[in-house]
Amino acid sequence: MTAASVHFDEAHSTLFASGAWRADSMAALPSLAGKRVRILDGAGVADLDTNGAWLLLAAARPLASDPMPELRSFQPRHLAMLQLVMQHSAATAEKPKPPREGVLEFAGRGTLVVWGHVIGLINFIGHLFMELVALMAYPGRWRWRELGAQVNAVFVGAIPIVTGMLFLLGVVFAYLLGSQAQQYGANIFVVDGLLLAILREVSPVIVAVLVAGRTGAAITAQIGTMKVTEEIDAITTLGLSPLAVLVIPRVIALLLALPLLVFIGDIAGILGGMVVTQEQLDISYYMFIDRMADVLLLKTLLVGVCKAPVFAIFIALIACRMGLSVTRDARSVGANTTSTVVQSLVAIIIINAIFAVMFVRLDI
Repeated sequence: MTAASVHFDEAHSTLFASGAWRADSMAALPSLAGKRVRILDGAGVADLDTNGAWLLLAAARPLASDPMPELRSFQPRHLAMLQLVMQHSAATAEKPKPPREGVLEFAGRGTLVVWGHVIGLINFIGHLFMELVALMAYPGRWRWRELGAQVNAVFVGAIPIVTGMLFLLGVVFAYLLGSQAQQYGANIFVVDGLLLAILREVSPVIVAVLVAGRTGAAITAQIGTMKVTEEIDAITTLGLSPLAVLVIPRVIALLLALPLLVFIGDIAGILGGMVVTQEQLDISYYMFIDRMADVLLLKTLLVGVCKAPVFAIFIALIACRMGLSVTRDARSVGANTTSTVVQSLVAIIIINAIFAVMFVRLDI
């Protein structure tokens, strides 16, 4: 069979093709840079497949912006092949890149996303409040077994990681405070600073962050997976409310568990500080406990513990809402789980800052 070849007639802007055009015909393509092909003549084409058709069309259009040439003298089957390739090439042509987003556009888009989350959370709280009011009239509808299972998962399972993390943070804080206090001979005041830091700020915030990453993400993944597998639709079909079955037990479980975890974190952090002060500052356990009894105020403990229920409510609401917002695909489960952790961390930081300003204003 005749090898593929082309000839370009500059006078008539015509590209004459002949021979068999297949995938191995690349070497026959001419260099037509800067030239305009108006007509593609295929009278001499003996054989043509999709690869050859694409090569011919690419040769006739050196630039993607050039118009498609007129197809002339092709056999009907070859012409149909060329038209098919032209159609798919146009459909898969590279789209122009959108203009780069400026700072203002980026900020505006981010603001809209944040505002959407806020509105969605408020709407979710409204639906949840109505469901709670309905459950108050019928105590028999409370899911006590589910509540017990969630308390076990949220509280018991988190004790080891909370204890270990706060113990190490107590060690770090005592070491840092002790290294500075030694320079001024104020070793005993390390106890004051350690108690204030652990009980008021470190324990409630770190425990909330751990719970958000551990339990909040798990709640979103669980409810989101149930949404994908249509289990929530089945619950609705049975005449039950997904809010009563899935959301309320998890909210109450977090509300009960987080203050207890903060208290356990307080004890672990103090124990970690005691170990360091004994080894580094020669403050015995008896001296530490005696100083703690003198300086520890009940309000210092209550300030940290009272933050926990607020953190718990926001973590639970965000996690459950994002789980119910999952669409029916696995990618959405992952995206919403990530969003739960991010939103929870932002909420914890903002709420803790509000508490800090409020306690200073109230002189607490």
